[in-house]
Amino acid sequence: MELRRTTPAEVSLGFTKDQAIAEALRCANCKDPKCQEACPIHTDIRGFIDCVARQDFDGAYAVLQKTNPFPGICGRVCQYELFCEKACVVGKRFAPVAIGSLERFVADYHRQTGAEDPLPEIEPNGLKVGMVGSGPASLICANDLARKGYKITVFEALHELGGVLCYGIPPFRLPRDVIREEIRRLEKLGVEFKTDFIVGKTATLEELFEAGYAAIFLGTGAGLPWLLGIPGENLIGVYTANEFLTRINLMHAYEFPKADTPVLVGKRTVVVGGGNSAMDAARWAIRLGSETTILYRRGRAELKARLEEIAHAEEEGVKFEYLAAPVRLIGDERGFVKEIECIRMQLGEPDESGRRSPVPIPGSEFRIPADTVVAAIGQGPNPTLQRETPQLVTQRGKIVIDEKGKTSIDRVYAGGDVVRGGSTVILAMHDGRRAAQAIDEAMREKFPEYFTKRVQVFIPAKRELPEQTFRILNKRQLSPEIFLFEIHAPAIQQHWKPGQFVIVRPHASSERIPLTLVESDAARGSVTLIVQAIGKTTVELAEMEAGERLADVLGPLGKP
Repeated sequence: MELRRTTPAEVSLGFTKDQAIAEALRCANCKDPKCQEACPIHTDIRGFIDCVARQDFDGAYAVLQKTNPFPGICGRVCQYELFCEKACVVGKRFAPVAIGSLERFVADYHRQTGAEDPLPEIEPNGLKVGMVGSGPASLICANDLARKGYKITVFEALHELGGVLCYGIPPFRLPRDVIREEIRRLEKLGVEFKTDFIVGKTATLEELFEAGYAAIFLGTGAGLPWLLGIPGENLIGVYTANEFLTRINLMHAYEFPKADTPVLVGKRTVVVGGGNSAMDAARWAIRLGSETTILYRRGRAELKARLEEIAHAEEEGVKFEYLAAPVRLIGDERGFVKEIECIRMQLGEPDESGRRSPVPIPGSEFRIPADTVVAAIGQGPNPTLQRETPQLVTQRGKIVIDEKGKTSIDRVYAGGDVVRGGSTVILAMHDGRRAAQAIDEAMREKFPEYFTKRVQVFIPAKRELPEQTFRILNKRQLSPEIFLFEIHAPAIQQHWKPGQFVIVRPHASSERIPLTLVESDAARGSVTLIVQAIGKTTVELAEMEAGERLADVLGPLGKP
């Protein structure tokens, strides 16, 4: 347990071969499999479990690939207790068949034995479709359309692929090699990935259509955190779960100073919230050596996190303070958080969702010492794309779609958290699969010649999307610590306006830093940044010379 509390290594070890076979033999092999009907993406559960029971593990993997291309991911993070396992007929009298664990076993066995991927024969149809974001909704949409012959490009704003799978879920729940392996399988289907590409900034939706894309799917997720809305939230040591988890999961703050991105975690951490993100943040704080408490305004039975994650948090030493809500954060004379003032709650009448509403108990205030506070109370869609695309109808920041996933813009579809708000991986995959089907139907109606005559030429592009090398073209020193860097970044140059900035990462292991844009050159496709060498990352950048390449430059960002 002590090793588990100090390492990012995966906690759940999964089934052995013998355990998997024994569990598969418990399946009733129902004629009408309710488990498959309950699965949001209709995974062929009966089919793959039958193969496991017969010890045909390659066959089980091939069956899964036809309906669920990401069994290694789903087998670890899907809330199967709410879907397939809840519907399991065996579960009416005994424990349900462990469908999720069997799914994970099949994926892990395939990866660990180095078996060949069962790739389908694909006949290209000559149509390009763009995916915005590389989270689960976009990935399954890309998979389904690629298998139908579409040329797919996935545009990702960050430097790593996977969306919330990568920045939101810790490696002790979802190892990064599992994500990369299942994404590599998409590349084998011909899917192209472009990182550091912000649709709405690097290129607009209109420009993607002009570049020859026949349809676009928006799967940009929910990266805008909700705040506590209480006094003291601006104190040092207070994070949203989005920032806290992104710093650690994506930027490897747990390896600091080997990795440049730090995260300040004190001796006592309080995480506010009761969902999976709250459990993830609390379990990371434990691994970073902090005594950790989860503060939740309802009781244990109302926690929204997976039962497995709650159990793991309890096993690892996370304490729970139930029926309590934060009132204010109290700081010391240096501006660091030192305490969180709370109030006791009691459960009142049910709200619109059917859950009993927490009601404050007057005069029950109390304080908990805390030098780190993480707000994990939910998140909404990132507004960047919506702001840059006013014709996209939204409601409370979420993109509005019809029953097929179509937005208010012709040939633009959406799904996942950008539509639902913070939701689950499997529901995002449901949305992506639904959109893929709708896109295919719409393309066959709008461009029948690509399917009847098998046109092999893509829709003519009116423009080419700019390739960005992020190469340093020129460097000027204005003073001992201040430099101007001219960077080759045509897409940023095309959309840059005075007053905006970019996020720069000099090297692959560097921290991301914001830098001001001071000018641009359309003829050279370049932008000029001002750098003040006062910290580790800016000093690293200042030491670079013309001809070298930056790891990535993200933007332009900010209101001009």
